[in-house]
Amino acid sequence: MDPVSDLPAGARAVVVTASNRASAGVYEDRSGQALAAGLRELGFAVEGPHVRPDDTEALASVLRDAVDAGADLVVTTGGTGLSPTDVTPEATRAVVEREAPGIAEAVRRYGAENGVPTAVLSRGLAGTTGRTLIVNLPGSTGGVKDGLAVLGPLLPHVVSQLRGGDHV
Repeated sequence: MDPVSDLPAGARAVVVTASNRASAGVYEDRSGQALAAGLRELGFAVEGPHVRPDDTEALASVLRDAVDAGADLVVTTGGTGLSPTDVTPEATRAVVEREAPGIAEAVRRYGAENGVPTAVLSRGLAGTTGRTLIVNLPGSTGGVKDGLAVLGPLLPHVVSQLRGGDHV
């Protein structure tokens, strides 16, 4: 399957980076940029990255805005670890209507099986709200690369399904 040719026309994605330091301008948001580039390669029109501090309500608000704007996909990077400031899963849980735990589990498993034992520490979630899939990825370019490797083959089918397509 070729993800680009199989992706439904007009597929739209929003990228959100959760990082206190990147939002304060302490360093450049490399993972959000990598994520946006990877989603474009998969055929999505991409908005963002929107860089937000590690704040539950600020993150939940940008997720809700993306859903309300009709995005097919929202992918976050950052804020999924064990640090007390990592709150992306909590913000996502406040927005998601139906969890899709297999996606988040597959991202963790892929990382762990490809030489990153700490991948299992990610608390990232995945789920849907309305016709939008929301996925949390770790805040590193490696975590983004691993996440895209898992998501790439799934997204054409997911977007089609969320738009009301039949099972294929």
